[in-house]
Amino acid sequence: MDLQQEQEACWKLELDKVTKLDPSKKKKKKKKKLFIREDATYDSEPDYGYAELLSRVFDMLREEEVSTERPRTVMMRRPQLLAQGTQITVCLDFAHLCTTMHRKPGHVIKFLLGQMETKGWLNKQHQLEMKGLVSSQHFQAVFQRYIDAFVICSCCKSPDTALAEDNGISTLSLWFGSIDQRTESPVNMELFNFKSHVLGGALSHVLQVSYLSVLELGTFVSLALFVLCSAVFMILTQHRALANSHGVNSEEEWEMVQRKGQQFTLNGQPFYVNGFNTYWMMTLAADNSTRGKVTDVFQQASAVGLTVGRTWAFNDGQWRALQKSPSVYDEDVFKALDFVVSEAGKYKIRLILSLVNNWNDYGGKAQYVKWGNASGLNLTSDDDFFTNPTLRDFYKSHVRTVLNRVNTFTNITYKNDPTIFAWELMNEPRCPSDPSGDKLQSWIQEMAVFVKSLDAKHMVEIGLEGFYGPSAPARTKFNPNPYAAQVGTDFIRNNQALGVDFASVHVYPDAWISPAVSDTFLEFTNSWMQAHVEDAETYLGMPVLFTEFGVSAHDPGFNTSFRDMMLNTVYKMTLNSTRKGGAGAGSLVWQVFPQGAEFMDDGYAVYLTRAHTASKIISLQSKRLAIFNSLCGWRCKWGCKKKNHTALDALLSHEDEL
Repeated sequence: MDLQQEQEACWKLELDKVTKLDPSKKKKKKKKKLFIREDATYDSEPDYGYAELLSRVFDMLREEEVSTERPRTVMMRRPQLLAQGTQITVCLDFAHLCTTMHRKPGHVIKFLLGQMETKGWLNKQHQLEMKGLVSSQHFQAVFQRYIDAFVICSCCKSPDTALAEDNGISTLSLWFGSIDQRTESPVNMELFNFKSHVLGGALSHVLQVSYLSVLELGTFVSLALFVLCSAVFMILTQHRALANSHGVNSEEEWEMVQRKGQQFTLNGQPFYVNGFNTYWMMTLAADNSTRGKVTDVFQQASAVGLTVGRTWAFNDGQWRALQKSPSVYDEDVFKALDFVVSEAGKYKIRLILSLVNNWNDYGGKAQYVKWGNASGLNLTSDDDFFTNPTLRDFYKSHVRTVLNRVNTFTNITYKNDPTIFAWELMNEPRCPSDPSGDKLQSWIQEMAVFVKSLDAKHMVEIGLEGFYGPSAPARTKFNPNPYAAQVGTDFIRNNQALGVDFASVHVYPDAWISPAVSDTFLEFTNSWMQAHVEDAETYLGMPVLFTEFGVSAHDPGFNTSFRDMMLNTVYKMTLNSTRKGGAGAGSLVWQVFPQGAEFMDDGYAVYLTRAHTASKIISLQSKRLAIFNSLCGWRCKWGCKKKNHTALDALLSHEDEL
């Protein structure tokens, strides 16, 4: 039974309770003479007997015309904030919010600005302008406090209230009507977090008559009506708890991960990452028949403690394209990406969103070159993507569109959404036409600053594989082959560009050294990872995240035992850095798959529901990192005396498993 059916069932149950109290179905009792107070005055109101008075209560309830087919719901859209530069933040729909609550804008403004300790005013469009940058999450939290204090009735929890002042004191009074404000895309439990099946107008009548009954009939009727109202409220409270348990909206603060020195931090604590890749989620979410696979991915990843996922926020000119042509988008596919981000948030998984591909899959830079030629340019190389001004503008337009997108499921702008861990400029950029690396370096410098100009809150990374180039000839010995130094990338130089927050590295010995599985894979992985952690600490002063690693089932000599050894090797290297509070910030396995998505498998898929050993290894790494993240400040080392050594030692005793 879904939530809608449960709510309807609850409402029908409530009507059943009302019917049982119908006096027409009770046994006749001997009439008792009513006691009337001598000093009571009722003007022209007639005197009613018990049965007549109770009948009036239910007549009033019926007159409200409450439908049992669809519960009445009190909802409000999220406040829509827009930053104007770095000095002003505007609440675009402030007037609508005040109208919905039936509150004067001046009263709301006074509370909000006082709580946020800033200055503000109404502009000519009746929008609230506030000084400084105000995050959407902070504004919503303060707005919720206003609703709790000045809108919701503290007795019956009804939002159907009016604010009245008497000698300078504001008091809430119940209305005998109901708020009937709805939006096209309502967000359940967002601000009111309250379902008003009966409490809207009908319950206020019950409360009114309950008051009259105290005067006329004594405590018995009053108590009966109070029990009825209490039953209604208890059922509604249960629905609220049920909605929260389904993850509709958690009141827990969902903060953005930041970088501090060579570590990621969250709420002042270190944030070492155990994550995963699943690149195809937007594509499958665009079809209702396969959308459930996206939910399966997040459910299974969350079950083994994975905290960061990486996926594509691009599909250019291909099947189910997000961007069909420059700046022309398929809204259904964009809604699919909205769904992916929304689902990630429900399972407390953050996302690295990559913005374009170096390769032809899903369009990539080759598709941009095709668009350029179709618009009259004479381009001869895919690497013109990095240098041609028109193609750079095409890319910038796509970045601007994605970052300013308002999620149709959460109503949160992408650039304000803490579910997004970081933006990735490109998946595995290469510019082999310029081994010097100057072309790619110029592109990185321009695009990293451009992304930061649109979104200063989120982190930015390039998407590099990690190859060393001309700026560090002594480090090229760590490259997997000589060609790697000729593809136009330069790990240290590239990551020193302004606007880059952390470095990325990929680990694919089977693609770079030899397709045949051997122990050299593990030896290379150790030296490759260690070299990049050292460089991140010595030259870059930033975290390094190993954003892809894996071994393919298509490799000659592959077996799951070797795949598990690869997992152990990467995790052990990450853990060694974690123990020292080092720059090795974590790793993301390529890639996690649910059952039923085999048709998208590139050979590297890890099916958590059937790869039991791999799942245990991944889960153990998650537990170790989670304990470290939760117990220390950002500069703390593994040997900190404040740590819970019992828990840590218990996990570290399984050294044979990592």
